[in-house]
Amino acid sequence: MDKSIRPLSCGVGFRDWVYAALGAALSLPPLTAALLFAPPRWPTGLRVLGFVCAFAVVTVSMGAPLSARRASVRLANGLLGTGLPAPLATTGPRWVNRLRTAVWLVPHMLLGGVVTAVSCLAVFGAVAFPSVWLGGGERMTVFGLSLWIGEGWRGTWALLPAVGCLALAAGVTLGGAELLRRLAPVLLGHRPGERLAAAEERMNLLAQRNRLAQELHDSIGHTLTASTIQAAVAVELMDSDPAGARRALNSIEETSRAAMDDLDHVLGMLREERPSTVSRPTLADLGPLVERVRGAGAELAVKVQGDLALVPATVSREAYRVVQEGLTNALRHGGKAGIRLRTAVRDGWLELELTNPVGTGIAARQRPGGQGLEGIGDRVRLLRGTTYAGVVESGSSHASDDGDGRDGVDAGEARWRLLVRIPLRSAS
Repeated sequence: MDKSIRPLSCGVGFRDWVYAALGAALSLPPLTAALLFAPPRWPTGLRVLGFVCAFAVVTVSMGAPLSARRASVRLANGLLGTGLPAPLATTGPRWVNRLRTAVWLVPHMLLGGVVTAVSCLAVFGAVAFPSVWLGGGERMTVFGLSLWIGEGWRGTWALLPAVGCLALAAGVTLGGAELLRRLAPVLLGHRPGERLAAAEERMNLLAQRNRLAQELHDSIGHTLTASTIQAAVAVELMDSDPAGARRALNSIEETSRAAMDDLDHVLGMLREERPSTVSRPTLADLGPLVERVRGAGAELAVKVQGDLALVPATVSREAYRVVQEGLTNALRHGGKAGIRLRTAVRDGWLELELTNPVGTGIAARQRPGGQGLEGIGDRVRLLRGTTYAGVVESGSSHASDDGDGRDGVDAGEARWRLLVRIPLRSAS
């Protein structure tokens, strides 16, 4: 008995009933139009035809807008707890989903009307029987049956039909809601094409978030490395060269502010889960990056061969991040002396070569699982390029590809070399 009454008193049962009542309310416009197009003076067959046609036209009109489908999904998720995915606006023939929404409105209105009518009558009966008994008893007529409810203990049997009415109201409400829950995925859920499009959208979103995470890693990693070196320089120059120390501290402030801007941007994109509309740096922005590295006290020589304007935007953006990560690794593991950067555009390829003397941290850089070189490799592979990273002798034929076989350092010196080759057609 308690289990029968509980659904009416708990939140779930009440939400089920509210959803049914909304369906009953939605039935008023099509029913009104159908009655207007089925006047009593018409023949029976014509009245039925007019009623059905008017009801169908109004129902289809109600379900046609995309907003109606979205509202139906939100209501079903909020009140029935169905967990339906949000409708997609641009997948497949739109008229199919419009028709499916209109078809969904029919059982919603029909079952909603039945549940509302029966539950209201049942609740009225649950109140009427005890009221008559408590009022001293009298004769009642229920569905053509004449019932006498006595006073005092002789009328206590009136509590039984009252409880039965509550059980009927609960059963009808729960049964109607369960039928609608089973129909909702069929008529309001995604079709196979929509499920595929939703999966692709989710994959694109995950790829976007992964790219933003890589952007954040590159930007913050470069800033922290440069700031650490500049802080060490400021400490060394604090007494002997206060002006130089101030310049190092100002550089830390500038790079940290730029990193904070990047951090705010990336976190904002991750929170809002929308594609980025802010322009990303390209090879044309190498100048400020080079100056920041030199501002950290590094000896950086830059050589540009070919026209960087020929590099497609996609390749240029990823190449900038490759150079940024390579310079960060050079500062972190190889020290500040003898860093060489060569950028060349020739024969349909973009070549990026970064070398620096081998430092004490090379072993750490060669350890598996490092995020820097792994991130570079991921970027280059997506553009169908190749990556080489390892220690070479500066006097060997592999130490420099600038045409003269020299990189401005003593022959035989061990250097760390990062060489990236990306085809320019990768952006097509």
